[in-house]
Amino acid sequence: MPHDFKKVAIDTCLKAGELLKKSLGKVNKIKFKGEINLVTEVDHKSEDLIIKSLTQSFPHHSILSEEREIIERGSPYKWIVDPLDGTTNFAHGFPIFCVTVALEYEGEVILGVIYNPNLEELFIAENKKGAFLNNKKISVSKTAKLSASLLATGFPYDIRTNKNNNLNHFSNFALRAQAVRRAGSAALDLAYLACGRFDGFWEFK
Repeated sequence: MPHDFKKVAIDTCLKAGELLKKSLGKVNKIKFKGEINLVTEVDHKSEDLIIKSLTQSFPHHSILSEEREIIERGSPYKWIVDPLDGTTNFAHGFPIFCVTVALEYEGEVILGVIYNPNLEELFIAENKKGAFLNNKKISVSKTAKLSASLLATGFPYDIRTNKNNNLNHFSNFALRAQAVRRAGSAALDLAYLACGRFDGFWEFK
């Protein structure tokens, strides 16, 4: 993998993360995409920063980002972006959120970066090279028993109307696992799963 891909992804996430950190507790505009699914002006500012950075470095690459329609440029490379994963947390001043940037080549993800600006934790994974947290190699938990496991999950935005809203599974796992957490950022949940902080994760939607 060309070194520039990784470097640009890291630099972009760090800059977007710094923007989020400085903006925490200063949200002025909140719009609702659904009954409980919201977006803030900071989502858009972070997204603009990321798209500008990626486009300047790789003007022919396509970009798929959460708050915009796909920027299709006919390239085998496609960047996949969530400028603020954990928007509801962020809007409430709850400091559990992150920035995520991934790169896909011909339909296969070859690079992923997740940055938690509040703890200054940078997760990086490269295809066939493993995963790292702040340059230290990480691995998943070795816990084999459900009763000793710390699990994580999430709920769909249509939780109030969708019968498959995960509440029954949450209840079942809560009674069988050591504990279940619902932090509100699926990307961080998966990063914590990758480094062994969580022993398992499930989500339906």
